[in-house]
Amino acid sequence: MNAVARAKAILFEPAAAWPGIEKDVGDPAFLLSRYVAVLALIPALSGFVGATLIGAIAPSGAIVRADLIDGALGAVFSYAASCAIVLLLGLTVNLLAPLFGGRRDFKDAFKLVVFSFTPLWLAGLFLLLPGLRFLLLTGAYGIYLFWLGAPRLTKLPEQQALNFTVLIVICACGLLFAAALMQRALFGTPGL
Repeated sequence: MNAVARAKAILFEPAAAWPGIEKDVGDPAFLLSRYVAVLALIPALSGFVGATLIGAIAPSGAIVRADLIDGALGAVFSYAASCAIVLLLGLTVNLLAPLFGGRRDFKDAFKLVVFSFTPLWLAGLFLLLPGLRFLLLTGAYGIYLFWLGAPRLTKLPEQQALNFTVLIVICACGLLFAAALMQRALFGTPGL
């Protein structure tokens, strides 16, 4: 699996990409090491550069930068949290899919979560400039990707896809918010 080609396909042709993703035999460890490990670096490194080297403008007009060590530790935390969040969401999708008429299959649930997170990881580039953080909202395209892929990978009935997507989005937002809050509290750097 070529990570760049797969990311391009899921972003620009999601309806055509999901059948190929469904047929992929890649196990979660392979996806974690070849796809997640690469894409999760984008927000971690961008956040590090944005927080420590570029900085943010405080209300007083001064440029505020994070300490290099705090920035580096925050980047490592962000990277680890990103990997943990997709694993936790994969488990959540696997556990909740039968409640909505789907089937339980961790490999497919994990693929669904991983490829749905692609826009959010790519939007992590906007962490380079603190004034562009609001553009992280472009990562919300992943919600549409999840909704589109959920019936295919979890075998949910089409009419349950929206309800299932809303529940998983709430879980994802909670996990992302908790991770960002912990990162800010521990290291003083903004999280994804």
